Amino acid sequence: MKAIIVGPAHPFRGGIANFSEALCQSFIENNIDAEIVTFTMQYPGFLFPGKTQFAEGNGPSGLKITRMINSVNPISWNKAANYISKQKPDILIVMFWMPFMAPALGRIARKVSTETNCKVIGIMHNVIPHEKRIGDKKLTNYFVHSCDGFIALAKSVLDDLKEFTSNPNAVFIPHPIYNIFGNKVEKSEAKSYLKLEPKDKTILFFGIIRKYKGLDLLIKALGNEMLKPLNIKLIIAGEFYEDKTRYLEMINEMHLNENVIITEKFIPSEEVKYYFCASDIVVQPYHTATQSGVTQIAYNFDRPMLVTNVGGLAEIVPHNVVGYVTEKEPKDIADAIFDFYSNNREEKFSKNAAIEKEKFSWKSMVNAILDLREKLT
Repeated sequence: MKAIIVGPAHPFRGGIANFSEALCQSFIENNIDAEIVTFTMQYPGFLFPGKTQFAEGNGPSGLKITRMINSVNPISWNKAANYISKQKPDILIVMFWMPFMAPALGRIARKVSTETNCKVIGIMHNVIPHEKRIGDKKLTNYFVHSCDGFIALAKSVLDDLKEFTSNPNAVFIPHPIYNIFGNKVEKSEAKSYLKLEPKDKTILFFGIIRKYKGLDLLIKALGNEMLKPLNIKLIIAGEFYEDKTRYLEMINEMHLNENVIITEKFIPSEEVKYYFCASDIVVQPYHTATQSGVTQIAYNFDRPMLVTNVGGLAEIVPHNVVGYVTEKEPKDIADAIFDFYSNNREEKFSKNAAIEKEKFSWKSMVNAILDLREKLT
């Protein structure tokens, strides 16, 4: 059995790259020959709001990663498709997360499909983008109709997919848990690493900051007078993909300057454990969402979570079991945080997270892909 994954991977950074690499590693661990075909250029500079698209350090060991795809150069799409076809894969797995990538990914999938007998499965991180643009639907439709089957990482994504195709070969499999960020460390060690006081009550907002991720809701929630006596520290860890001025003004207006710690950078993999292990609870107060890799990182470190009731987040975080599902209102978020600290919920939620996370294995993802491929043949 030969599997080829098309999508971001080292030297590119981020959640989709992590997913591609973890999936490839899991295929190999299950005795399936696998490799990744990734980008030479992922986003043109003017379309990328972050500081850099690239990860620091060496890539994952033991994985074959070939850089061939320029997202805006059709010649490279054909070159990548020709390379893949020569490998004679039994299955082609293509990551999809935004319409901009649809022409490149759709062209590669179509060309490989016509030149080989392999089946094409799209891993749908999103179908409808969080930040919509003119032409999104046509682009997404082009990619969707290049695939034989689909794995959706949230039920809401599976529902969105139905707007584009009636193909019955589509299944929901939850985003597996990343195990690439190292083992848990003691909270005291993590706080020391981040130069936090041992007694600090600490909540974490982790990842790229964009409007849809709802940092504004969390800052407003922390400004609630009910929470002021708790003297909670909020760690914001990630790059701003928009103007941060409005957030800084909000923090100042809420008199939270002493309570908010901003680490404005992409957090390297080797540092991720310290941010999660130092935190009492991880908060994802999203305005919109499908699924999130941040949730699975929190599970990996047995961290309680607070998520808003949008997209697929509530499917993954059972309310009052591993954390809270609230409405996307500052008052509701504040009430949950107050309950968490007032009733000492951390130990209970953490123990439950350690149990709940057993549902989210990479082996389950590999088996689902293989089952779907079998169904397609």
